[in-house]
Amino acid sequence: MVGGGERLRIARLLLPEAVEKAKAAKGFPGRWSVIISKLAHLPPCLSDLSSHPCFGRNVLCGELLRSACEILEEIINLAENCGTGEASVGKLRMQSELDAVAGKMELILRDFGLLIRTGVLAESSPPSSPSNLGEILSRIQIGDSEAKDRAFDGLLEAMKEDPAAVVEALSRGSVSALVQQLTAPSPRLREKAASAVCFLAETATCHRTLVAEGVVPPLIRLAESASLACREKAAVALERLSVEADTARAIVSHGGLRPLMGICRGGASASCAASAGALRNISAIAELRRALSEEGAVKLAVELLKSGEAEQRTKSLAAEWLRNLTSGAENFKRAAAAEGAAVVLLGLLEVPSPEEPPVGALRNLAGFVSSEEMLSLGLIPRLAHVLRAGSLEARAAAASAVCKFCTRREARRSAGACGLLSPLVAMLEGKVAWAREAAAQALLCLMSCSQNVEAVKKDSRSVPHLVQLLDPGPQNTAKKYAVPCLLLLCGSKKCRRVMVSYGAIGYLKKLSDADAPGSKSLLQRLQSQGLESFFLRK
Repeated sequence: MVGGGERLRIARLLLPEAVEKAKAAKGFPGRWSVIISKLAHLPPCLSDLSSHPCFGRNVLCGELLRSACEILEEIINLAENCGTGEASVGKLRMQSELDAVAGKMELILRDFGLLIRTGVLAESSPPSSPSNLGEILSRIQIGDSEAKDRAFDGLLEAMKEDPAAVVEALSRGSVSALVQQLTAPSPRLREKAASAVCFLAETATCHRTLVAEGVVPPLIRLAESASLACREKAAVALERLSVEADTARAIVSHGGLRPLMGICRGGASASCAASAGALRNISAIAELRRALSEEGAVKLAVELLKSGEAEQRTKSLAAEWLRNLTSGAENFKRAAAAEGAAVVLLGLLEVPSPEEPPVGALRNLAGFVSSEEMLSLGLIPRLAHVLRAGSLEARAAAASAVCKFCTRREARRSAGACGLLSPLVAMLEGKVAWAREAAAQALLCLMSCSQNVEAVKKDSRSVPHLVQLLDPGPQNTAKKYAVPCLLLLCGSKKCRRVMVSYGAIGYLKKLSDADAPGSKSLLQRLQSQGLESFFLRK
């Protein structure tokens, strides 16, 4: 086996011959001039390699020297063909071969430079060793497409076996090389590069480096026109990267909305869900919602929610971006209502464990769809189901929706009859302040109906829970609703006794000092009965 030292000796013998014959070649002076100028850069590269202490033992170094010798021999042969001025091949073919060899020289000089800069000369593991991540990462940057293809196989295998080690081994230069391969001429290289970038995008610490190296534009191009597998990887990477607000802005500014929406309309299930996730992330940024709306995001979300083919995750993400879009400007809400979003969202509340996005989106449409129509379509029983079986976020959104839609006495009476009061009372005991506040507000809304007041009085949990919400602490945002609720209940002597026994007077004194609305009136009602002294004697 020929060693690195012998290959270096051969290269140094061939180099002056190649230069001499290139200068003597007849015809194509411009092309030969380019080749001669590139040959002039080779001696410093050979010197840098030979002066390294690990020269002769490094596999990549030996491979590059072998390629350099082959290129020099090719230049000599081409020059000999042109030496007499009567080429043995056609003129067009000779031009093509000269251009090709100039390209090879450009590549070999670049590879020598990369090999020296990356520091991989210090590595001397065998070429088949998958453990040498430094060499694998260097091979992605050095050599022809077949060599890079094999290097990517090694990298992807290493990512499966020890992902943490791969992330640790990556330098900024290596990330840049991966990003560059997203635009490689070879479809196989593009697909494998997309897989590697998709893996890195899963690690939050890599996000900033990927974006800084310009990963967003090539990912968008892949999402728009690559193979199905490549489009999926690109969509997943964009979803993961778009959790960062600056990256989401970059996706929009580079025209990424249309490709993502195109995948949602006709992509495979995995790529469709990933694209929907990216659009969800983008919709979370208020300043980008107009761009989404202009591209038809509202209509697309409703189409996905109606679709019988879209998987559940895609529908959930579409509901989430629809909720985000309808959380602000009225024109978005009006557009969603016009597309029939409310009826579709109602159907999504029937699942065993409802989540917040469809409930929140439906709540946002209040005032832009007919409350009477929604109630006739079964809104209240569905909200009752959410309040009993939904996630905490979904229950809070449902409580808010009660206030939005139950604006008439009949609707409030119907809500009480359908069992909304009991789960709302239960929510008052929760540990999350915003959920307690939503429940207390909804309870107050429904208690404007006398039948509901009587039902709340009969619930033994209601007064103790409401009294606890009188806590004057700043983190307790539900006290402004607890006071009027207790005022509605204090007509009952039993309720007043329970209020006092649970410490309502102490809370109310502090709230009165802070001029909390209704607190002085409630305090007077409780003190006027002489209940305070009664319980103190006890």
